[in-house]
Amino acid sequence: MKKLIYTLLVLAIVTVLGVLLFKRITASGGAGPGRPAVAVAVEVQLIHKNTIKDIGVFTGSLIPKSQFVVSPKAAGWLQKLLVNIGDTVQRNQVIAILEDQEYQQQVEQARAELQVARANAENCASDLDLARREYERAKALREKQIASASELEAAEAAYNSSQTQLKVSLAQVTQKEAALKAADLRLSYTRVQAFWEDGDQTRVVGERFVDEGALLQANQPIVSVLENKSLTAVVYVVEKDYPKVSVGQRAAITTDAYPDKTFTGDIVRIAPLLVESSRQARVELEILNSEELLRPGMFIRARIEFASHDNATIVPLAALVRRNGQQGVFIADRDNLKARFVPVTVGIVSGESAEIIEPSDIDASGYVITMGNHLLEDGSDITLSWTKASLTAETLQKETKSEISATGTGSGGAK
Repeated sequence: MKKLIYTLLVLAIVTVLGVLLFKRITASGGAGPGRPAVAVAVEVQLIHKNTIKDIGVFTGSLIPKSQFVVSPKAAGWLQKLLVNIGDTVQRNQVIAILEDQEYQQQVEQARAELQVARANAENCASDLDLARREYERAKALREKQIASASELEAAEAAYNSSQTQLKVSLAQVTQKEAALKAADLRLSYTRVQAFWEDGDQTRVVGERFVDEGALLQANQPIVSVLENKSLTAVVYVVEKDYPKVSVGQRAAITTDAYPDKTFTGDIVRIAPLLVESSRQARVELEILNSEELLRPGMFIRARIEFASHDNATIVPLAALVRRNGQQGVFIADRDNLKARFVPVTVGIVSGESAEIIEPSDIDASGYVITMGNHLLEDGSDITLSWTKASLTAETLQKETKSEISATGTGSGGAK
């Protein structure tokens, strides 16, 4: 019995304490849903005017403007390799020589066969002349009724046959002349040349694939030749930035090899499609490399300026919040210590800064709340926590004279 009374007493005490705690919690939340009953400590920064730029930064790699592999058209032993990596090459320069004894023998054989064909043609021409005279004599004798008709027919047939044999022999001469030209051409293949039509007269050897003494097959690479006085930078643009790029836009090119030097490139080609797997489009920029500092394969960064707005209204990016599906900022009413939510239209976003397009007169409001705004609703009470960012308008404008650059991101090549 005593145990039951003790248990009921404990339950009664717990119930009373729970009711008191509930009343206290309810009283502390009586200011309304979503709005603190006490003032929220916030930090503010000045709304100011400045220049803001929309700049896309894309990474990629350099490739030669033109590159090709020099290969032999015929098989053979590589007797001499006349160039090496880094050597300059002139248009039509011989860069390798193959062993050519077999091809020289083919030329000599073709030349001899041509001589035989020409001699045979001369013999056929002589036979034709003899057959023509015999036919004319038989024809004259037949007119005088001395020769028979069969003799005339035999002479005429021999004459026609001689004409046919001469045509065949002349055709054989033409055939052997072509064979000699083919043999000479195959012999010329043993002197491997670097040939190109467009571009500079001089190029450079990029890679060597074989050494002297190697047995080469037809079309087996010997060296690669490239043009490096003008390079192509390949970057990949994401879907968001694709509508912003256009042929002719200029880019500032930097590379880790020369961190203190900036090169210039122009967009020359834009892929008409985005790769489905990456949602990126290939963009090529042409870079003049007159000093030949840049090399194919280097990793580069390309900065492309898409837009620049002078005298733009600038707020810190941290000031942007969303309330009820609208993007806006909280304006600090320093006189009444209230937070006022203002919907805004955002333009260029630059790192930690954002451009406000609408309302155009928001800069007259003075300060925006940058810290503590996630706890606020329209009309919330605030207390100001003054920081360096919340200086007077005159002081802050002096500190923010530098231009603001909006930075986008892109990728391409190895990172």
